[in-house]
Amino acid sequence: MLDILQTILVTLLTLAILVTVHEFGHFWVARRCGVKVLRFSVGFGKPLLSWSDRSGTEYVIAGIPLGGYVKMLDEREGNVPEELLDQTFNRATPRSRIAIAAAGPLANFILAILVYWLIFLNGVSGVAPIVAKVEAGSLAERAGIIAGQEFLSVDGKATPTWEALQLQLLDRIGENGEILVNMRSSDTGLVSEKVVSLTDWMHDVEEPNPVRELGVTLFVPEVIPRIESVMPESPAERAGLRAGDLVLETDGQPINTWLEWVEQVRLKPEQAVSVTVERDNQRVMLTMTPERKLDEGSKAYGYVGVGVAMPSWPEEMQRMTEYGFIGAAVAAVDKTWTMSALTLSSIKKMLMGLLSPKNLSGPITIAKVAGSSVQYGFFAWLTFLALLSVSLAVLNLLPIPVLDGGHIVYALVEWLTGKPVAEQVQVWANQTGLVLVVCLMVFAIYNDVLRL
Repeated sequence: MLDILQTILVTLLTLAILVTVHEFGHFWVARRCGVKVLRFSVGFGKPLLSWSDRSGTEYVIAGIPLGGYVKMLDEREGNVPEELLDQTFNRATPRSRIAIAAAGPLANFILAILVYWLIFLNGVSGVAPIVAKVEAGSLAERAGIIAGQEFLSVDGKATPTWEALQLQLLDRIGENGEILVNMRSSDTGLVSEKVVSLTDWMHDVEEPNPVRELGVTLFVPEVIPRIESVMPESPAERAGLRAGDLVLETDGQPINTWLEWVEQVRLKPEQAVSVTVERDNQRVMLTMTPERKLDEGSKAYGYVGVGVAMPSWPEEMQRMTEYGFIGAAVAAVDKTWTMSALTLSSIKKMLMGLLSPKNLSGPITIAKVAGSSVQYGFFAWLTFLALLSVSLAVLNLLPIPVLDGGHIVYALVEWLTGKPVAEQVQVWANQTGLVLVVCLMVFAIYNDVLRL
């Protein structure tokens, strides 16, 4: 219950920040262009809290926290006193309307840059992508990649960490052709170039994992099954397990790694399990009954309530990049540009059928990721916030009526031709755009439900 509450609160906070920043961009530029703002709302529906400033703008926090809006004075929405006509949005110059429409996405880009800047100022750590295993018959094996090699670059771009490698490979989803990969041997230090041949790579994969699809398993330190913590009133505590115990056997089967222990426990919900542990250099035999729980697919699994002592990564595999004040800013701009390009590329590939539309996510997935990111720490949540801010900016700039990009197109046409787009055309286009956006939202939520 607490996990669900935390997920809800974190999701609402994340959305509130993104929406407030986006709408503030529209609000700030509108005022500087001489357009009167009637309402600045975070959320939709009935106002929960509202107040007004000296300029007559009403600020609202509404009950449905799934968006927001800035309402500007506009003759198309009602009668406007003659003395205020010069402050209406519809009478603003095309250049001003473009600036107002673009200001929301621009504010989200600026937020992403600032967040990435904070992250880079703190330093970025990661783990070197070293191959532990290559699957027989896989793309990696056919390219000549072998265990022990380290990924240095993909298509000429450095991949010093797992994250960098995944991002570079994600950019090639749905494509044909070749990936050029530079690998370094851990034994000799020699660098060699490998060529991975692609054919509609992962175009129908719902949750793509590029490294796995190459047929590669990256190295992780072996986790020994030594218990670090025992939850109060858990099956493990009732059975007599203690912190520091080393699990040796389960039902007579030797246990060598933590993963083996977890798999054995999960397979036996509400079944008595004999456990042999090493404690103070002595073998101790215990019997416990794992509690029955359900995973996200409603499948039962066993749970005993213990934590493991996680190993540290070998020092030679750790990668730490530190930035100065200016260097962090440059890296933040570059990261925002990279994530924007990746978002646009993904949209293009979906439209061309090169990427499965099942990858489209909605509010349920956003909530799950927002909640889980907090569990990994503040900077993990900041990274998610920046990525979502970039996505919101890019999507709003698409030339779809009812989105900011659609308003920009209308204003550009008027600027270039000297005539506004016919009102009837705008009404028809806005209705079509609204139907399209609603359909995409429904499909995204449908994907979310299927993932549950």
